[in-house]
Amino acid sequence: MNFGMKLDAANGRPTGFDYMRILLALAVIWMHTAQVTTGSHELAFSTPFSPLIKAILPMFFALSGFLVAGSMERSRTLITFLGNRFVRIYPALAVEVGLSAFVIGTIFTSFPLEKYFTDKTFLLYLLNVTGHIHMKLPGVFLNNPDADVVNMQLWTVPFELYCYLALSVLLAIGLLKRPVIAIVGSFFFLALCCAYRVYRHGDQWAIFPTHVPGIVLISCFLVGVAFYLYREKVPHRLWLFLACSAYIFWAFRFTTFGDLITVPAMGYVTVYLGLLMPRKIALLKGADYSYGLYLYGFVIQQAIAYFPGPGRIWYVNGLVATIISAAFAAFSWHYIEKPALKYKSVFKKLENAWLRRRERSIGSPQLSEV
Repeated sequence: MNFGMKLDAANGRPTGFDYMRILLALAVIWMHTAQVTTGSHELAFSTPFSPLIKAILPMFFALSGFLVAGSMERSRTLITFLGNRFVRIYPALAVEVGLSAFVIGTIFTSFPLEKYFTDKTFLLYLLNVTGHIHMKLPGVFLNNPDADVVNMQLWTVPFELYCYLALSVLLAIGLLKRPVIAIVGSFFFLALCCAYRVYRHGDQWAIFPTHVPGIVLISCFLVGVAFYLYREKVPHRLWLFLACSAYIFWAFRFTTFGDLITVPAMGYVTVYLGLLMPRKIALLKGADYSYGLYLYGFVIQQAIAYFPGPGRIWYVNGLVATIISAAFAAFSWHYIEKPALKYKSVFKKLENAWLRRRERSIGSPQLSEV
């Protein structure tokens, strides 16, 4: 069996990816428990579980690359491709930003409300809906262990948007006809990351930072795209999965630059697991709560850590935040994300209209793939 055969056997919807999205989103919440309860950004990376923690975001982006590549291949133009990405990302992001700014912020700010709403920091925070990320609200969580931070997890949003931009550029230069472009692009971003580290840190370039650099995440995304485009050639083998897993553990545990040398293996492990077909529980049928968990997890953890006592015990914080975040994620899916997906048909109509107009202008019955 190869990746393509596994995907076809699942009619393009393997349940492994559904479970992975949920588990990775929950892992992000639990990864942040040390940060929100102690204020240390590095504590989670010094535990025996550090290889697993370091793999969370790269796997998230590799998974996204594989699935988005499928959407890319089904889109005849960039109109539907980018339109579908827009309705998947922005409505839920806008609602989360609004709730954080107008509800959470007003409850937990130490500023008078008049000063809160007129503060420049508040106005800048609203720019989060554009993907221009700001993590602070005026006077909010100032006495928390991880003080003055509202939405730390949103730092990855711009890089996700860069992934879509990079993929659009690669499509424009012929990615579907020359899939090797995705591989070249991935190694290009890794080389760019290395060059930046050498420029910035000199002899210390190989030291692993407190989080995986965004440029590396873009590379993981493109590796996921490459695995999709080469899915008919990549074998789905348990021994390869185990070998890649062992290599990732070794690289993250015993080197200081595992983020740079594990990207292809990370992509293989992610896609291998995603293509498995465990039975889907009823709660997850027709629903994807992962994005909501990711969006709301950190701000809820900060709200819990605001109160001294049990809220600042890492496992209590993680457990309570998981339950509350799951409720918000369900709300986000059923009332924001799922209704927004209906607007995909609008972009489909726009695409068809543009293609008909283009066909008339060139006098050809052929439709362009991109």
